[in-house]
Amino acid sequence: MNVPAELETLRDWLRFAVSRFTQAGLSFGHGFTNAYDEAIYLLLHTLHLPLDRVEPFLDARLTHAERIELAALLTRRIEERVPAAYLTREAWLGEFRFHVDERVLIPRSFIAELLRDALAPHVVDPDSVKAALDLCTGSGCLAVLLAHAFPAAEIDAVDLSSDALAVAQRNVSDYGLAGRINLIRSDLFANVPERSYDVIICNPPYVTTMAMEELPREYRHEPGLALAGGDDGMDAVRRILHDAPRFLDSDGLLVVEVGQNRNNAEEAFPRMPFLWRSTPSSSESVFLLKREEIVAGR
Repeated sequence: MNVPAELETLRDWLRFAVSRFTQAGLSFGHGFTNAYDEAIYLLLHTLHLPLDRVEPFLDARLTHAERIELAALLTRRIEERVPAAYLTREAWLGEFRFHVDERVLIPRSFIAELLRDALAPHVVDPDSVKAALDLCTGSGCLAVLLAHAFPAAEIDAVDLSSDALAVAQRNVSDYGLAGRINLIRSDLFANVPERSYDVIICNPPYVTTMAMEELPREYRHEPGLALAGGDDGMDAVRRILHDAPRFLDSDGLLVVEVGQNRNNAEEAFPRMPFLWRSTPSSSESVFLLKREEIVAGR
């Protein structure tokens, strides 16, 4: 992208970016839902400005070097369809910032919204949770949120991908949690030590085979291993529900995200008494089960 001479101020670049994003028909969903919000984020991040304050800087004139950098960034976003989080190497879940790159799924789990209130009312006393497990941890973001939600808990975080675990290790270290979060390479429960957990959470691959074929270009930058869930999106969920009772405390809680696959989950497990939870940004995309309910419903 050539640097248009007319684009002098941040306001100019914001208008230009929104216009180009809209014209190009970009897909959003990796932290932002529209062209305007994503454009503001990319501009402020690149210019090293506070992410929550655009107004004071709108009429500031950009240097030539800044304009060159912005043009290169917008070119990658528009022409290569690289998601914003991979361009900036960061993603946010609420007030928590995480390093991300193409080795991991960009954090956007609805479970993160439930962890803000420490899974209340399903967990009455957060301090009573002494052991928690995060399956399919990816970047380690949910493991970090688990550690903050349940301050007395030791946490195991599991992923099949060694590359993903390297990213998770960086995020765990960034939050000073290496002493509480144990990273394990495992295909779901396969290499998890035999122990009982008070809480198990999982944001597994759940995109159906048909949906995988129709993913926008932005999502194809993410590791397919973290997305593809089989014909009905339930391949990993079947294994989780089969093995989870062995690793749950007698009163333990399982929390699993399945996106838009509620109907598929209920068809696959017609006797399972799923408790579906909505969040501020989702409708019944997460189910919760107690250990005894899983055993009875299989």
